[in-house]
Amino acid sequence: MDNPVEFFEGNSWTCGVVGLGYVGLPLALTAVSKGHAAIGFDTSEDRVRRLGAASSPIDDVSDADLASALEAGLSVTGDADDLKLADAIFICVPSPLGRNRQPDMSYIQSAATTVARIARPGQLISLESTTYPGTTDDILVTALADVGLEVDRDVYVAFSPERVSPGDELKTAEIPKVVGGVSALSTAVAAAAYSKLVPNVHAVSDAKTAEMAKLLENTYRAVNIGLINEMAQLAHEIDIDIWEVIEAAATKPFGFQAFFPGPGVGGHCIPLDPQFLAWRAKEANFTTRFIDTAEQVNEGMPAWTARRVGSMLNKRGLPIFGTRILGVGISYKPDIADDRESASARVLVELRNQGAEIEVYDPLVPPDRIRRHGFEPSTSFDGYSAALILTDHQGIDYNAISAAVPVVFDSRNAYRRRGIEVDNVEVL
Repeated sequence: MDNPVEFFEGNSWTCGVVGLGYVGLPLALTAVSKGHAAIGFDTSEDRVRRLGAASSPIDDVSDADLASALEAGLSVTGDADDLKLADAIFICVPSPLGRNRQPDMSYIQSAATTVARIARPGQLISLESTTYPGTTDDILVTALADVGLEVDRDVYVAFSPERVSPGDELKTAEIPKVVGGVSALSTAVAAAAYSKLVPNVHAVSDAKTAEMAKLLENTYRAVNIGLINEMAQLAHEIDIDIWEVIEAAATKPFGFQAFFPGPGVGGHCIPLDPQFLAWRAKEANFTTRFIDTAEQVNEGMPAWTARRVGSMLNKRGLPIFGTRILGVGISYKPDIADDRESASARVLVELRNQGAEIEVYDPLVPPDRIRRHGFEPSTSFDGYSAALILTDHQGIDYNAISAAVPVVFDSRNAYRRRGIEVDNVEVL
């Protein structure tokens, strides 16, 4: 390839995606919508079969959109050799934490090995999975070098962090991308390719910078959520309404961004991403004090919320043991069915461990997923001594809940934000 930047500035290249989950599938559809052929690869035979039948496994991609993409040039496969036809390969695999909250690199390692095996000269290979600074060089470049492929001579390698927020209106094709290559040429090639997929590309000096930018984004959120959760606990102790405090502070037109307390943090990003940075810092003999403190506060919120519920019941002469409580919402944030790392579930587990009889109402999360957390799903608000609002989906009838149960604990300020005034609701 004489001029790789010029090639990727054109429209004739084919997109390959490794991992067809909540990051990879929208990326593949974006490529097709921009006029590129796309090859999606996943190791799950069941997922490949479902996708091929136009059955989307994620909320943000409808079956109709998937069917249109399949007709327009998207192919899905369980055979990694098919990726040899791709000009750019984007790796979008999970990057969880292990049992001791250390980075689990097995998915990235496996993807790097697979891509190195099928890679051919001229390809761009970009890692999108959230990870610690240095991963692209340490794992991806090393895997390619092990099979004799040299950066800038044979392949171009970059990191561009995913920026997906499940359930939000802003979609992959509208979100700016940070791009950092392992060399200046790789950065230029990757920026050219991404500029054909998204409206704005921000190139940085190297892959490590791009990797850390992603961690800073979510560490910023985790630390500020930890701060407001601690303020909520303090406000409760000194009898101040934290929600009124936030509303008042938010009237300042500069220097303040409102964050809101809740029963804890959930999802794949906020609870996990800062730990990649903290783990990497330990290798550098550096202590991440803000990250560690925020994690302690946020990780303690489910237990603190459960104690608040227990206190609310005690004031009404009810024990936790044997009391029937309805948990409302078990997904990790409103208006999605994603229950990964859900703080809502952890609050309910705390109460169940103290003897409460818990059932869960969540109109978005399927019953089998609710049962995986150890709770029976409910379709009624009747027969409970208390309800606990944990995830405030828009479609829930909050008036009906407060009318059906004697007392409601609202950990999301759902009632007041909707202008509902009832006497039997206690707010976090």
